[in-house]
Amino acid sequence: MNQTNTRLEQLLKHPFKISAIVTALAFGGLTTTVQAAENAAEADEDIEQIIVTGTRRNDRTVSDSTVPVDVIDIDAMSSTGQLETSQILANITPSFNFPHPSITDGTDHARPAVLRGLAPDHTLVLINGKRRHTGALLNLGGSVGRGSSAVDMNMIPAAAIKRIEVLRDGAASQYGSDAIAGVINIVLKDADEGGSLTTTYGQYVTEMAGVDQLESVEFDENNNLVFNTSGNRTRRDGETVNISGDIGFAIGEDGFIHLAYEHSNRNATNRTGFDEERQYSDSNDPRELTIDRYHFRFGKPDVKDNTFFYNAGYSLSENLSLYSFGSYAVRKGESGAFYRKAGDSRKQNVVEIYPDGFLPLITSNIKDHAYTIGLKGTSGEWDWDTSFGVGKNQFDFGVKNSLNASLGAQSPTSFNAGKLAYRQSIFNAGASRFFDVNFLPNSLFVALGTEYRDESYQVIPGEPSSYLTYNPEKGLPGGSQGFPGLSAASAVDAGRHNYAFFVELDTDLTDAWNIVTALRFENYSDFGSKTTGKVASRYAFTDDFAIRGALSTGFRAPSLAQNSYTAISTVFSDGVPSEVGTFPVSHPAAKALGAEDLEAETSVNATIGLTWQATDNLNATLDFYQIKIDDRIVLSEQLKGPEVKAALEKAGVHNASEVRYFTNAIDTETKGFDFVVTYNMDLESWGGLALSAGYNRNKTEVTHVKANPSVLNNFGDDFSYTVFSQREITRFEEGTPKDKINLSSVWDWNDLQITLRTVRYGEVVDANSNPDLNERLDAKWITDLDVAYHLTDNFVASIGANNLFDIYPRDTNSYVEGLPGDLSQKGDEASNQFMPYSGFSAYGTDGRFVYAKLRYQF
Repeated sequence: MNQTNTRLEQLLKHPFKISAIVTALAFGGLTTTVQAAENAAEADEDIEQIIVTGTRRNDRTVSDSTVPVDVIDIDAMSSTGQLETSQILANITPSFNFPHPSITDGTDHARPAVLRGLAPDHTLVLINGKRRHTGALLNLGGSVGRGSSAVDMNMIPAAAIKRIEVLRDGAASQYGSDAIAGVINIVLKDADEGGSLTTTYGQYVTEMAGVDQLESVEFDENNNLVFNTSGNRTRRDGETVNISGDIGFAIGEDGFIHLAYEHSNRNATNRTGFDEERQYSDSNDPRELTIDRYHFRFGKPDVKDNTFFYNAGYSLSENLSLYSFGSYAVRKGESGAFYRKAGDSRKQNVVEIYPDGFLPLITSNIKDHAYTIGLKGTSGEWDWDTSFGVGKNQFDFGVKNSLNASLGAQSPTSFNAGKLAYRQSIFNAGASRFFDVNFLPNSLFVALGTEYRDESYQVIPGEPSSYLTYNPEKGLPGGSQGFPGLSAASAVDAGRHNYAFFVELDTDLTDAWNIVTALRFENYSDFGSKTTGKVASRYAFTDDFAIRGALSTGFRAPSLAQNSYTAISTVFSDGVPSEVGTFPVSHPAAKALGAEDLEAETSVNATIGLTWQATDNLNATLDFYQIKIDDRIVLSEQLKGPEVKAALEKAGVHNASEVRYFTNAIDTETKGFDFVVTYNMDLESWGGLALSAGYNRNKTEVTHVKANPSVLNNFGDDFSYTVFSQREITRFEEGTPKDKINLSSVWDWNDLQITLRTVRYGEVVDANSNPDLNERLDAKWITDLDVAYHLTDNFVASIGANNLFDIYPRDTNSYVEGLPGDLSQKGDEASNQFMPYSGFSAYGTDGRFVYAKLRYQF
């Protein structure tokens, strides 16, 4: 894809640069997304930023784009205490959300993000305009993004990024599968000199709202446990050290290489409440009074990241350039599973090993690398670009502080629980030029090309002790507690390839009217072909006011993981070991319960918007959108019960009792609009003030649910026999904020810069299988403050706080205790103590983070 002129960038002479932030006000009844604010140039510096996303022309700017494109530059990313790329985007872009689930196995370690409330795999991620590989992890827990595999953008450090371009429009006809919600293109730094070195230290300093501090435990006269508490529990944890740097070098007179590195070490956070349950079999056991009852872990995992990126280019001649970029990253993580009590009635503990119970810890070792090399140049009147890239992500599961209960006292306490691996190889070639066409008043821009992609996906079993049940006659559960290993029956080695051809046409029908069309044909070896198209247009009524819109079709192919992932856990039931887990649709266990071959999701995306440059300092944009997606691929409920087991037996599947699988179960419609306003004020002797505001209101509706398979309907209408339940519908419709407001101000005065951002996250619902117990999380404002001072021309010191006012979602106990009648008994459940907040909170459950930062620029 053409990357010519990617070094052109808006130059600002003013002492400050406007952070690329978002805006807007609510327009009643409509749903909306808000675009990140464009960087404003000085009145005397009429330079506009060239964009490379959403177009193959090399002269397109943000303001004359036919579709909404947000540009977030390095200054916006550096004036914050957020250290993860996904969280930086969430704080700046209202239509982008980055949830913080906990106790969700691998998802704790590689959290997915969502754009416009759609699935994480509905957003295509590019690096320098080239498709980034997805992660190997398939999100299977009950969190946002359930059933999806997504690109791990936190493997891309801010130190390597020059700017991020967010295309908020369907673009499958330009980039292929996955680009339904939009495209995020990360443009790497390319300077041939200079660089920076930044050190950040921070930790959480917080008071947990609604969660009591346990002071002591005693028995009453009836031998009941009495818990003596004081005020809200305070925490000082999550200590984080982040060291990042980048540097550019010239390669001779005609080339460059830019290197970036980041090391991040973040300790775990823990926002659990105390556990009220009895821990020992003997109700009079005196250890009940002394055991540490904060033995769960609910919060961010312990994570260590090391990431390296490079970006290089060399002009071989006036018309030929060689380029390459790549990365290598390793992440090691550790998170908690559910605590196993000393006297666990399910026989999950071996008291000879853990006399006081144990908390299994899930560990990860994630390795990620990607390399791209390409040539681009000019031949006659054609600009061309061809490249080859390879990307791989491997997720190694481990379990420690655990055991295999069926091995008794001889059980190991740590396990290799298996691996997931995804690999992508991709070749593409494209060419473009302008043609003079007799019947057109202006030249016609033509871009065409081809792409070939090869993918593979593997599920690699863990060691036998991580999944086997030994001595089943003893009635003890097998496999590693906390996370049963991937079994030999789970092994997968799947692959596929696809090829594509595309063409794009772009012309100005008049000086004020531009129109773009695109068409793409794509063929997959495992399910067939799709053709998608797009038409987009922009009409400028004046130099300052224009209308733009687009209509496109799109698709998302089922991922290899969705088509082939198998995870079978061996568990013990009534003296017989059985396999329970996730099966591909081709497996007899899934077929017996109504599974059908997966088809590609298809979409229709429509946008229409207005852009207005009111003055040199005031800019506003408004964009409405509607996205209809048919045959969305979702993960079914866990199907279980005697009728399910009997159906499996009849189909010849004798070792499975519970089954879930992927299915094209629903159609959805998402509506929204983005309204963005930025305003720059010259305060004369008091410096300058950059203001921006963004509002996003977004609503997804499940418009159709595929009929439940007849084989399941024959079993009855129980929840256990429903492929796609009301709970999952609610998660789709209300699991992400229905609206979001981003407000920002950046004040520059001499050597001082103060950045104040506040984000209002709208209401979210944490769905329950009983709709009466759905937890509704109220809208909350989260405020971040960063104060930076230029000590010298090269050194900048900053202090700040994320979530300055220490805001938490409503605690679960206060919610359920307010329910009417018998429903209030949910408040007596122990899980409301050790998991006191909902994992669906859009802004997390960790509270205030304070930090100090020192940056050296050269």
